[in-house]
Amino acid sequence: MITTGAVLGVSAVALGMVLTPGPNMMYLISRSLTQGRKAGLVSLAGVGVGFLCYLSAANLGLSVVFVAVPALYATVKLAGAGYLAYLAWQALRPGGQSVFAPRELAPDSRQRLFAMGLVTSLLNPKIAVMYLSLIPQFIDPRAGHVMVQGFVFGGVQVAVSLAVNCAIVLAAGTIARFLERRPTWLRVQRYFMGTVLGALAVRLAVDNSSPAPA
Repeated sequence: MITTGAVLGVSAVALGMVLTPGPNMMYLISRSLTQGRKAGLVSLAGVGVGFLCYLSAANLGLSVVFVAVPALYATVKLAGAGYLAYLAWQALRPGGQSVFAPRELAPDSRQRLFAMGLVTSLLNPKIAVMYLSLIPQFIDPRAGHVMVQGFVFGGVQVAVSLAVNCAIVLAAGTIARFLERRPTWLRVQRYFMGTVLGALAVRLAVDNSSPAPA
């Protein structure tokens, strides 16, 4: 039986990951700021479908591949750690920008907004790391069918991520205006997120766990 502690653990990891700036957050904020909340929500729908694609793939076959080829699993983890380190550097480097800094983007149709949200989600290494490296650490073969646990924990991650991203989309304009008038807070936000990303990169790089068999 899946424990409450495991669900809370996955929720905490999902919350930490969704609050760190990555391609999904950057795209959703940029679209919300340039085209409004409706555009941000349409983009978020595409991101959500991307989550479901990763969730299904991870539980229906990818984990088997990684169990059979441990070196490939290690490569994915190191690639994810490298990507998170890159995002940390982008935030912390001199001249780096906050995700809430205004950017000029041409308006897109709803179909393109959805498609770009989906593509951004599918090409987001942070999501791959979540499903292939972090969530499997909470799976316990003694607690029931591994695949069922994978879908339950994945569902928890999707719910947390969509809820937080929805709040960010709805509040992006307000947050951007607030931070724009307070440059010191903008820098603090950037340095805080960069530090969190760097810590996640180090944790993932030194993690020695193996993927759970389906």
